[in-house]
Amino acid sequence: MATTQSIDEIRLEGTVATLALPKRRNETSRRDRNYDHYFFSCMALLILATVFVGFARTYFLAGVFRAPLPNLLIHIHGAVFSSWIVLLIVQTALVSVHRADIHRKLGLLGFGLACAMVGLGELAASDMLARGASPPGSGLDPRTFYAIPFFSMIIFGVLIYFAYRERANRSAHKRFILTGTIAIMDAPTGRPPFTVITGHPHMESVFVYLFLLLLISYDLWSIRKVHRATTWASLFVVIAQALRIPIGSTSAWLAFAGWVRHIAPSL
Repeated sequence: MATTQSIDEIRLEGTVATLALPKRRNETSRRDRNYDHYFFSCMALLILATVFVGFARTYFLAGVFRAPLPNLLIHIHGAVFSSWIVLLIVQTALVSVHRADIHRKLGLLGFGLACAMVGLGELAASDMLARGASPPGSGLDPRTFYAIPFFSMIIFGVLIYFAYRERANRSAHKRFILTGTIAIMDAPTGRPPFTVITGHPHMESVFVYLFLLLLISYDLWSIRKVHRATTWASLFVVIAQALRIPIGSTSAWLAFAGWVRHIAPSL
């Protein structure tokens, strides 16, 4: 009788322990999501600070709509791109306060905004080419430099498309959104005071790589591996950005850019 009771007690204890395991896993998953809230919110704020510092002198502190920009197109371009950064802050905040319902509704607006950004980005790059402009001290032909913003918009658009496609997979979705935004960070970091670093040869994308390294490091710390979305998105950004100048130096690209410069004033 005592033996039977002991066996029953052992079985009962085993059952309780088995039932407790999913709860511990759920608690761990919940803690991981909380860490995600902190990390992605901090990254959004870091990106906001980077954009503000990079464009402070020529745009934000110059009065925004009163800033002495070349034309109306560049004003619209600046407003739309700034709206994306603000939306990024809002979206990460909504997730942090558990308002996924509003987050999803704004996500549709965000996808439309991203599409507008790609179109405006290409138009702004073509306008800059038509004006024969390239960053001071870069030593690049304006036609070669045109490859940088041209392909940056394509990189951004591809990553945001994948973010939209993976919107049901929260961990992949937010990583594609973040890497897509990081991919266009060479615009603010290509201006003072960042040019103290990015003005040196082969250092123009160093801040982009640092942002990607922060995401990779977070993955290794939080999930003990690099998330698949982080891996593929980061490789895409690094390889595509590294190919921009080589492509922009080819005779085929120079001919294409020359054609764009010819028709850009009429656009």
